[in-house]
Amino acid sequence: MSAQFPLPGLPPVAPPDGGGERDRGEPGRGRRRGPTREQLLDGLNGPQAQAVQHEGAPLLVVAGAGSGKTRVLTRRIAWLISERGAHPGSILAITFTNKAAAEMRERVEDLVGGRARIMWVSTFHSACVRILRKEIDKFGFKSSFTIYDAADSKRLMTLVCKDLDLDVKKFPPRSILNWVSNAKNELQDHEDAAKDAQNGQEEMYAAAYGEYQRRLRQANALDFDDLLMMTVHLFRAFPAVRENWRRRFRHVLVDEYQDTNHAQYALIHELCARQLEEPTTGVPQDEVEPAELMVVGDADQSIYAFRGANIRNIMDFEQDFADARTILLEQNYRSTQTILTAANAVISRNESRKPKQLWTDAGQGPGIVGYVGDDEHDEARFVAEEIDRLTDEGGVRAGDVAVFYRTNAQSRVFEEVFIRVGLSYKVVGGVRFYERREVRDAVAYLRVLANPADSVSLRRVLNTPKRGIGDRAEACVESLARRDRITFWEALQRAEDAPGIATRSLNSIKGFVDTIEQLQQMVEAGERVDVVLEQVLTRSGYLKELEDSEDPQDETRVENLAELVAVAREFSDDPVVGPSADPAEVEAGEAEPPGLTDFLERVSLVADSDQIPDAPADGEEGDQPPSPGQVTLMTLHTAKGLEFPTVFLTGLEDGVFPHLRSLGDKVELEEERRLAYVGLTRARERLYVSRAVVRSAWGAPQHNPASRFIDELPVDLVDWRRTEAAMSSWNRPQLGFGSSSRGGGAVQRRFGTATARKDAATKAKAARAVPSLDPGDRVQHDSFGLGTVVALEGAGDNAVASIDFGADGVKRLLLRYAPVEKL
Repeated sequence: MSAQFPLPGLPPVAPPDGGGERDRGEPGRGRRRGPTREQLLDGLNGPQAQAVQHEGAPLLVVAGAGSGKTRVLTRRIAWLISERGAHPGSILAITFTNKAAAEMRERVEDLVGGRARIMWVSTFHSACVRILRKEIDKFGFKSSFTIYDAADSKRLMTLVCKDLDLDVKKFPPRSILNWVSNAKNELQDHEDAAKDAQNGQEEMYAAAYGEYQRRLRQANALDFDDLLMMTVHLFRAFPAVRENWRRRFRHVLVDEYQDTNHAQYALIHELCARQLEEPTTGVPQDEVEPAELMVVGDADQSIYAFRGANIRNIMDFEQDFADARTILLEQNYRSTQTILTAANAVISRNESRKPKQLWTDAGQGPGIVGYVGDDEHDEARFVAEEIDRLTDEGGVRAGDVAVFYRTNAQSRVFEEVFIRVGLSYKVVGGVRFYERREVRDAVAYLRVLANPADSVSLRRVLNTPKRGIGDRAEACVESLARRDRITFWEALQRAEDAPGIATRSLNSIKGFVDTIEQLQQMVEAGERVDVVLEQVLTRSGYLKELEDSEDPQDETRVENLAELVAVAREFSDDPVVGPSADPAEVEAGEAEPPGLTDFLERVSLVADSDQIPDAPADGEEGDQPPSPGQVTLMTLHTAKGLEFPTVFLTGLEDGVFPHLRSLGDKVELEEERRLAYVGLTRARERLYVSRAVVRSAWGAPQHNPASRFIDELPVDLVDWRRTEAAMSSWNRPQLGFGSSSRGGGAVQRRFGTATARKDAATKAKAARAVPSLDPGDRVQHDSFGLGTVVALEGAGDNAVASIDFGADGVKRLLLRYAPVEKL
């Protein structure tokens, strides 16, 4: 349904002439702006074209792996603008990463021109920020609120635990935050959470939740989960506000719908579903027709339940939205038929899924190669040998290859072997740009300028660089803030009233306050963000300290800060990128340059995919490898959305993949199978599957059976280079890189045979008495806190316990070393 009435804050759009929006610069003639119908449908298969042209009822597009969903989404948006006369500002397209949003906006711009720049193409969090900037005063917050990231939240919760005198071993701040995050994703505020607390531990968690929220409000700050929860609460508490935004967004598109949690689902429901009727009058509560909704996703790729994603959101779409229609995209443009047949066979074992069969016209391709290693080092050696062989034979670059594993810890052995043989690699998931210390320090300064009530950021930079304001002086100021019930910043401004503060510290604080107030004046005067940032780095003394340092790492830190200034300059040069820019002003060319608050929003909402490779293939959802010379190592969860010509899927053992905690739980096992499906469908041409018969765990050998996912692969598709039956432990030739052994002998001398390793583990001196445990026992661990024994294996010094530590998951602990105490 097209918007045929003026939208709030948007200029009216003339009805399309002859089916498309026209430029009426010449009297009597209509000149088309943008692509023709034929161009928009060019290259689409039948189901893709149906999805692009659909009108009316809510639409679910089930987009199988590699089926071109990004192309469908972008063509759909362009179709709405060019063929149905939709105002770009009435379109809300939601993705899960900023990178995906930028890619979608760019593709639509290529199709329909600059008009696309006033669409709302953003993540859930970014969209909520834009709404809250305009509406959050209804909850008593200022529109300049700060957004706390994970590190800020942990720092604040640590302060809360300290104030509540909580034992951080029994109540780790990270565990409490995990519990709070789950509550917020279920739209539970701290009062609801306190009412639903099931035991004493949860009651303490709820108390910490309440104090945490109080401090957030005092700092005029929200954490990431607040952005979603508060927007939904806003719409439910103020129906007129909700109706205004429903009137604004006439077309809503959601990507990766299978990854939505309850709060995200509720947000879409508030915007797009018909509201319940009033019980007395029977009149619908909504005044505006729901927006036209299209969601795109694939239940077979739902792998984020541990983050709160609810697969029922996509499975029950037809029940949630009346008259909903479903379109299947089953043609794959990425992989060979052999790979797709294998993936179809594995995922078909999930009983709750709806039928879908991926197919391609790209041909069968080479068979899948399998390998069984003696242990994880042998498995890694095989992978290294095979990569070396493929690159030597030509046609495959190291950058075409990815090695996938279930958990981060599994990367270590691949790194050791790759370093030994001289194979260049990159582990995706290192320290990202915005997580580097110097970048976080600079951003903290900017946050203080925008919102001095943000005590977490303020206390981070108070003595950074060192300026003689130590812990004692900070405690004196904190004492004043509590006594007079004022913010930490207000207490700094009155530091002379702080009880017991030293004169030297007082002078340093006054100097700091003067600097911040001068910088704030620049912000109030509307100075560009990049200019403000440069002045922050200079006047604070931060840049000088780094430049005077002889530490070579500080030179890199200076370069990183220069990059941050460049980011701020690029941001300031583009008036459209400001998240709070008014679409009508943008279209009229009257938009104000984005300000400091806009820049901080962008930094706070940067996705966790800084290191994910770029440049997706046309029509594909996947991305290309990062470098022609580096093998990519990553977890299967990180690999989602990517693609590589050659993939090694490793560690296929029951207890490793599928993960130990899923083996007795049908729901979790189906999620693990979906993760295997994701891994298989990342491969374009070559696919390898491998496992180890013995794998080290907590210093002792662990024998795991073959993964059930291997058994689910069609036997005629896998060429096993080596099987368990063919093993002759540790008698294989040395590494086959030409005539060089590449250190194979050293590996054997270091690690010995499996029997020798087991014997050494048995004879090793026990570090502590082995506790006698039974399944169901409650235990206390020095690092993980409270846990419940799930299973036991072995006896005496070889006893291994599987213990569920809640937010930290199930850990397999060798009891003679583990700091575990039975309660």
